[in-house]
Amino acid sequence: MQVLPKSRLLRFVEQATHLARRAVTRYSSKFSKKRYTLHQHIVLLCLKVRKNTTYRMLLDELIEMPRIRSAIDLEELPSPSTLCKAFNRLDMAVWRVLLNLSVTLLPTNGVVSIDASGFDRSHASKHYTKRAELTIQQLKVTLLVDTRANAILDLHVTTTRKHDTQIAPSLINRNAAEVDVLLGDRGYDDHQIRVMARENEIRPLIKHREFSSLQKAWNARLDAELYGQRSQSETVNSRLKRKYSAFVRSRQWWKQFRELTVVCLIHNLDKIL
Repeated sequence: MQVLPKSRLLRFVEQATHLARRAVTRYSSKFSKKRYTLHQHIVLLCLKVRKNTTYRMLLDELIEMPRIRSAIDLEELPSPSTLCKAFNRLDMAVWRVLLNLSVTLLPTNGVVSIDASGFDRSHASKHYTKRAELTIQQLKVTLLVDTRANAILDLHVTTTRKHDTQIAPSLINRNAAEVDVLLGDRGYDDHQIRVMARENEIRPLIKHREFSSLQKAWNARLDAELYGQRSQSETVNSRLKRKYSAFVRSRQWWKQFRELTVVCLIHNLDKIL
């Protein structure tokens, strides 16, 4: 019988398992029931978000995926509530560590673009929300994207309408070692951001808001070829929404933040493949 090649999904699971083993221990504590490992929980949660499905549908599909179950040593399928509780227990710090590890496997070049986009907080029909007089707010997601590998270095998520100039400093400080050139549109035109970037030995290529002829001259002197790579962040934002959904399924805000971090991790894993 001909041996089938590894599918992209199988290679994704193997890569996710490799990262999970590097990031966390086998069990959460010595009091664990040791029925399922943290590695298995992480991979299954990544699969759930990657396939844009529910816990029940994912487990139903896994029944017909013996090679996937074998790749993560899953002899018995967990219940949907088990995966839901695992997602609640896994801290944001764990997902950030996984995201950072995924970046190390991609060929980054230090030219980084920053941009923000909106994600819906619920997938409800417009007719229902109008009749029920519900207001569905969006999450503002700011991404740091390496322009060479289209890798997501970091993200910031907020439920408020905080201005871009208030979000950028925390992202710059957290990732100063990985950034050589920072590309941004006029929304990030702020003197303090430029000063902070230069203090961290980062070259800021951020367009000025044109209120005078001097600012127009500064924009004309920008390195057009290098600044043109800023569009990569918009490409990544579009890809996340087209491939993994433009809304989050979780109800609580802290779970929505984690879900978006998992989406960024999955994007990097797909780029590795």
